[in-house]
Amino acid sequence: MPAQQPMYHRIADDLGKRIESGELERGSQLPTELELREAYGASRNTIRDAIKRLTSQGLVETRQGQGTYVTRVIDPFVTVLSPDPAIGVSGAGEESATYLSRVSEQHREASASPPKVEVMPCPREIALRLRINPGDQVISRHQVRYIDEIPWLLQTSFYPLKLLTAGATRLLIAEDIQEGTVEYLAETLQLKQIGYRDWVTARGPDGNEQVFFGLSHDAAVFQVFRTGFDQYQTPMRVTVTVYPVDRNQLVFNFGDVPDLQYEQAEGPDDAGE
Repeated sequence: MPAQQPMYHRIADDLGKRIESGELERGSQLPTELELREAYGASRNTIRDAIKRLTSQGLVETRQGQGTYVTRVIDPFVTVLSPDPAIGVSGAGEESATYLSRVSEQHREASASPPKVEVMPCPREIALRLRINPGDQVISRHQVRYIDEIPWLLQTSFYPLKLLTAGATRLLIAEDIQEGTVEYLAETLQLKQIGYRDWVTARGPDGNEQVFFGLSHDAAVFQVFRTGFDQYQTPMRVTVTVYPVDRNQLVFNFGDVPDLQYEQAEGPDDAGE
């Protein structure tokens, strides 16, 4: 007879079946360690080993200070970071109208929080990109974006305060600039964005990001710094976008390439038949 499985295997398998059946819903919190010990008549170490096994299988994740949660099945959203530089509305730094359009192209539902706007001393990493002194005053516009009601990204744009004093007063109003700030600045101040630089980094989430996105302690996020340059090659804005890697994919296009295809072609073996 085959050797009997260790108890923690049996507990993990049972919980796994309950997850797959939907009894334990995706995104829901797993019963506490004490509740599991009582339910299975097992020791603390046995329950912890079972949780580790489920974690290794990608079925649950532990969130620091929050507990253990059943992982959600998330269909990643594809963001293209390389459109026409003069438009500057794709990927990091895109405005709400364009963002909504791109999400709907992928048959998803998008929403965004109203902008949180403030005048603040410029953080050092932003000042370096704007070519101003750390601590100089900047306008910060921060938004949270959702897809299918799931928190998808955090985005903050920084603008030199001189743009406000020059007449771009809508930057300080806590509402969307529907035509996009790039077009608004071109119309209001005759500052045309002629290009931008995307600086992509990866890191672990900070405490706020971990809680907001519902990430485990060992998760990762992309952080994209987009610096837009005007016709005088002067930085006119820096947009910082934080993308959790579990729900985002970033695409870079170079040269003359066809549009992305999001739906599977129909027919036997698709092409060539």
